[in-house]
Amino acid sequence: MSFFGINCIKKKHHEEERHLRANDRGFNLTFQYATNAIKTSKYNIITFLPLNLFEQFQRIANAYFLFLLILQLIPEISSLAWYTTVGPLVLVLSVTAAKDAIDDINRSKTDKQVNNRKVMVLVNGKLEGEKWMNVQVGDIIKLENNQFVTADLLLLSSSEPLSLVYIETAELDGETNLKVKQALSITGDMGDDISKLSSFNGEIQCEPPNNRLDKFTGTLVFKEQKYSLDNEKILLRGCTLRNTEWCYGLVIFAGPETKLMQNSGKTSFKRTNIDRLMNVLVLWIFGFLAFMCVILAIGNGIWEYQDGFYFQVFLPWPSSIPNASFSAFLTFWSYVIILNTVVPISLYVSVEIIRLGNSFYIDWDRKMYYPRCDMPAQARTTTLNEELGQIKYIFSDKTGTLTQNIMMFNKCSINGKSYGDVFDFTGNRLEITDYTDRVDFSFNPLADPKFVFHDHSLVEAVKLGDPEVETFFRLLSLCHTVMPEEKEEGLLLYQAQSPDEGALVTAARNFGFVFVSRTPETITVVEMGETKCYELQAILDFNNVRKRMSVIVRNADGKLTLYCKGADTIIYERLHPDCKKLMDVTTEHLNEFAGEGLRTLVLAYKDLDDSYFSSWKVRHHEAITSLENREEKLDELYEEIETNMKLLGATAIEDKLQDGVPQTIEQLSKADIRIWVLTGDKQETAENIGYSCSLLREEMNEVFIINSNSLQDVKKDLRDARRKMKPESAPDEEDEVIIENICGNQKCKVVPEETIDGDYGLLINGHSLAFALEPSLELEFLKTACMCKTVICCRVTPLQKAQVVHLVKKYKKAITLAIGDGANDVSMIKTAHIGVGISGQEGMQAVLSSDFSFAQFRYLQRLLLVHGRWSYIRMCKFLSYFFYKNFTFTLVHFWYAFFCGFSAQTVYDEWFITFYNLVYTSLPVLGMSLFDQDINDHWSMEYPQLYGPGQHDIYFNKRVFMKCLLHSIYSSLVLFFIPYGAMCDTVRDDGMDIADYQSFALLAQTCLLVTVSIQMGLDTAYWTAVNHFFIWGSLAVYFAITFTMYSNGIYLMLPAYFPFIGTARNTLNQPSAWFTIVLTTILCVLPVVAYRFIKTELQPTVGDKVKRKVDKMERVPPPRPSRARIRRSSSRRSGYAFSHVQGYGELITSGRYLRKRTGGRLATFSPRGKEANKQIVDATQTYRMFRENDNQNS
Repeated sequence: MSFFGINCIKKKHHEEERHLRANDRGFNLTFQYATNAIKTSKYNIITFLPLNLFEQFQRIANAYFLFLLILQLIPEISSLAWYTTVGPLVLVLSVTAAKDAIDDINRSKTDKQVNNRKVMVLVNGKLEGEKWMNVQVGDIIKLENNQFVTADLLLLSSSEPLSLVYIETAELDGETNLKVKQALSITGDMGDDISKLSSFNGEIQCEPPNNRLDKFTGTLVFKEQKYSLDNEKILLRGCTLRNTEWCYGLVIFAGPETKLMQNSGKTSFKRTNIDRLMNVLVLWIFGFLAFMCVILAIGNGIWEYQDGFYFQVFLPWPSSIPNASFSAFLTFWSYVIILNTVVPISLYVSVEIIRLGNSFYIDWDRKMYYPRCDMPAQARTTTLNEELGQIKYIFSDKTGTLTQNIMMFNKCSINGKSYGDVFDFTGNRLEITDYTDRVDFSFNPLADPKFVFHDHSLVEAVKLGDPEVETFFRLLSLCHTVMPEEKEEGLLLYQAQSPDEGALVTAARNFGFVFVSRTPETITVVEMGETKCYELQAILDFNNVRKRMSVIVRNADGKLTLYCKGADTIIYERLHPDCKKLMDVTTEHLNEFAGEGLRTLVLAYKDLDDSYFSSWKVRHHEAITSLENREEKLDELYEEIETNMKLLGATAIEDKLQDGVPQTIEQLSKADIRIWVLTGDKQETAENIGYSCSLLREEMNEVFIINSNSLQDVKKDLRDARRKMKPESAPDEEDEVIIENICGNQKCKVVPEETIDGDYGLLINGHSLAFALEPSLELEFLKTACMCKTVICCRVTPLQKAQVVHLVKKYKKAITLAIGDGANDVSMIKTAHIGVGISGQEGMQAVLSSDFSFAQFRYLQRLLLVHGRWSYIRMCKFLSYFFYKNFTFTLVHFWYAFFCGFSAQTVYDEWFITFYNLVYTSLPVLGMSLFDQDINDHWSMEYPQLYGPGQHDIYFNKRVFMKCLLHSIYSSLVLFFIPYGAMCDTVRDDGMDIADYQSFALLAQTCLLVTVSIQMGLDTAYWTAVNHFFIWGSLAVYFAITFTMYSNGIYLMLPAYFPFIGTARNTLNQPSAWFTIVLTTILCVLPVVAYRFIKTELQPTVGDKVKRKVDKMERVPPPRPSRARIRRSSSRRSGYAFSHVQGYGELITSGRYLRKRTGGRLATFSPRGKEANKQIVDATQTYRMFRENDNQNS
C-alpha cells in the first residue's frame, strides 16, 4: 500500500459483477479489488504542495499577484521593488497552506487510527492478528462481541444457535435498536472449527460495489450447490456486533468499496458565497485597472509625441525606447504595477485573520459549552464563518440530533381515566419539573431506580388491585417481543428491538408487573411479587401494514386471552360496539397526549373460546407452513381473530427531545430559515417528532404525505400538492418556473421562490423519494418541497440525504447547512455548504467530517443568529471599507498622472505606499472586523428577523461594490484637487515657496489618512478600547513615522532612501495645510453622513428599526418573559414506533433466539430473596439501547 493508502481506490475497469473465492488471495488479487484501507485526507507528502498551490491559485487575486511579481522583475517597467510583492504573497500562501495542512493532518490521523485497528484473520489455517488496512477481499475474519465490523462481510457462522448475530447499525442509519442477521445453514454448521473454515472454498458472485444499504443480491456456490444471498446475511462495515460472543465472516467489499464508504461524500474544497463573489469582483477590478492603464498609456503616448521631445535634452529616452508608441506600451505595464493596490494582497491576509478571530469566538463561547459531556463548541474550519450568517436551508437528522433517543413512559389512559398529570389541592394542573415530587416505587423490590413517574394515583390504583389497571400492565408485560438477558447475576437487561417497547415493558416492571423470562412456549411475569407463567400460544406480529401486534396466552387457570396494542385508528376499527362510550373518552385523552407531542398507543384485549381457538390454531399452522400466499393467508387469520376486542386504554410515550429543540426551531423559522428533516426512521415516528418539535403544527393548512410506489404516482401526488397550495400555478409548464441566472462565470438554472398563502408541510418516505430524485422528476419535487414550510423525508439512506442537499444546492440560490451526529449523516454534511456535527451517542464520525461541532442542537440557534450574523456583518463591513480606502488611495494616482506627463511617477512618498496597508490602516479595520456588533447577542437572539439581510446578500453584493467605487471616485477627486488647489502658487508665512512635489505629496497623503480614519469611525457601530487605540494609535504612528523619516538625521544616514528631508516640519507648521486637511475631510465625509441620515429616516431597514427599539428598551430593561406551558389538544395521534422491520415474533416462537449459556444456566430470571432483590434495586438500568454498557469496551 502506498503512502496514506492512496492506492486503495485504484480501479482499472468498471466492475459489472463481483466474483471472489474464499481463502484464495491469489485468485482474488487478479481482479485488483480495493484493499480495506480508507483515505479521507486530501493530500500526502508528495501531492500537498502542488495540489494546495493549485487550489490557492484558483483565487484569481493570488494568480494576479504572481503575474505582478513577474512584471516587477522587468527593470524597464518596474517602478517598485520585487520584494514588495513577493513577501506578502509568500506570507498569504504559507498561512493558508499551514492551515490546510493542519486540517488534513487531523483527517490523516483519523484514517490511520481506523486503518490500524486489529482484527483476527484466518491465514494459512491459523487465526492471526492483522491490521484493518491489510484485510483483503476473500479473507475470512473473526469478530468478537462489541467489535466494529471490519468490512462488508458474508456472515458464515456465529456463537448463537442457528448462526444468529445481533448488530447495532447506529453508524449506518442512526438507529440504536438491535438487528438480527442469520447465516446460511450450510456455512453455519462450520461453527468455529478452524479446519472447516480454512477448507471453505465457496465462490461468490454478487452485485458490484454500490451505496444501497438495504439491498444485496448474490449467490454462493459451495460443494456444487448454489445458494441465494440477500441483505439478511450481510454484515456491513460501520455496524457493531452486540450480545454475540463471536462470529466469522467472509470479506466481500473492502475499504472504499464498502457500502458505508460508498455513502460517504468526497472531501471537497468549500468556498463561501463571498469568496465566489470576490472572484467575480476581482475580475471586474482587473478590467477597471486595465481600463485606467490603457487611458494613461494613451496619454503617455500623446504627451511623449507632442511635448516629450522638449524634455529629451535633459531627460533623454533610454536606448531601449525607440519611439513614443513603445514608451506608451511600457507605461501601461508601469501603471499596472503602480495601480495594483486596487487589489491589495493584504486584503486576503486580513480576511484570513478575521475568519480566524471569529472562529475563536465560537470556540470560546461558554453559552455553547455543554458541561455534562465537557464538550465546547468547535470551529473545525476557519474559512466559512460568514456563511453561517446566510443560511436559508437546514437539513437535520432526527435521532440523536433533534431527540435524545430516550423513550419515557409519560402518561396513560386506563378505563376512561387519565394518569400522569399532577394537580394541586385546588384541582389545578401543575407543570412537571425536576423538582416535582416523584412516585416512590420502594414497594416493588424489582423496580428500576431510573424510572420516573409523578402521578401517585396510578400507584394507588395498582396497590388497591384495580382489575382494569392490572390488566393494562399485564398486557404491557406480555404483548411484546422484548428479549430478557441476565448477563450478571441479579441484573436484568431487556433487549428491545424498539426503544418504545423497552419503555413500555420497563413501565410495567415498575408498576409491579415484571417480565423476567421467556421460552418459545412460555412467558414468565412477576405480578406484584407473585411469579406467574403464561403459555404462549401465538404471536401475531407487527408489520407496516398491520400497525399492531397481538399475543395469545393461557394463564395458570386455563383462560385464553388475546392482548393487542397498536395505532388508535387500527384498533378502534376492531373494537366491540359496547366500547363506544369508553372510546370517546379515550379519544379525548389521545388528543391531549398528541397535542403534547407524545407517541400514543391503544391497548385492547379479548377472551377466547377454547374450541374456536383450537380450530383457528390448526388453520394458523397450515398458513404458516404454506409455501404459497403465506402472508395473505396469515393476514386473513389475524383479521379474523382480532375483532370485537375490549378497549383497555392508551399509553403515551415521550420520545425525549433534546433541551430547547422546539424553541430553537421556532426562532430559526422566524429567521425565515427552512428546516428539512432527513431521517432513517419510519413515517409514523418522523411525523410524530415533527409535531413534537413544532416543525409540523395543527394550525398548518395541510400536511401532504407522499407514499407512492411508482414514478407516475409520485409525480401525480407532487403536482396535486402544488395545485392545492397554489391553484393558479401551472405544474406542466416547467419553463415558466426555471430561469437562467449567472452563477459566478457560469450559467445555471435556478428555481425561484414562490409565494403562497398558508403554511404547508410535506412528508415523503424513502421509496417515494427515490422516484422523486430521478432526473425527470427532481425539479417537480423541489418546487413542491420549497413551497412547504417544513419537509420531512423518512426512511432515507445516507446517500439520499446527500442527494436532497445537492438538489437544493443545484437549483436554489441559497446557502445550505446540514447537521447530524452519526456516520449516516457524513455524506450530507460534506455535501452541504456548511456541515455541523453533534457529538452525540452515535460516535464522532459526523464531528470529524464537519465544519463546526457542538453537543446540543439548541446551540445551532446561537451559532447562526449570533456568531453567523456577526461574522457576516463584520466581513461585509470590512470588504466595503477595504475597497473604499484602497480605491481612494489608488485613484489619486490616476488623477495625478494627468499632471505629471503620464510618467508613472507616484503621488505619494514610497514609504507611505509601503506602510499604508501594512501599518497605517491595517489595525483599525481589523479592530472593527473583529469586535463590531450592531446589537448584542441577547437582542440578536430575541429578534431573529435581523438574520434576513444575510440570506439575500444585502450587506455586500455587486451593487454595494459599485457604490464603494463611486464613493471612492468622489473622495479621490476631493483628495487630489483640494490639496492641489491649496498648494498651487502658495507660499509659506515667511514668503518662501511651498508649492513643491514633496509638500504636495505629504499633504495629499495626510488628508487621505485622516479621511479614511474618520470613515472608519463612521462605520464602527460598537466602540471598544481596542477600536479607539487602533484608530488614534494609527494616526499617532503615522505622524511619528513621518516626522522621523523626514528628519535630517535619517536623511544623513541613508540619503538615497529618505529624500523628503524637512518636508514634514516645513509643511505641517502652516495653518493653511491644517485648514486644507479639515476642509478635505469634511467634503469627503459630509455626503456620507447626510446620505445615511436621510436613508435611516426615510427608508429604515429592519436593523434600523430594531436598533431604535432596543435603544428604548435598554433604558428600562423589561422583565424576562416566562414561557408558560401550553396544554394543547390535537386530533392527530402519533403512530406507535414499532420496529422498522418485521418483528421478532416468528423468531421467538421458533425457539431459535435462545443463546447458549455458560455453566448451563438458562436465560431466566426470578427473585432470589432479599439479597438478590437488593442487587436488582441497586441496578442502574433495566433495558438498554444496546450501547450504554458496551461502548466502554468498543
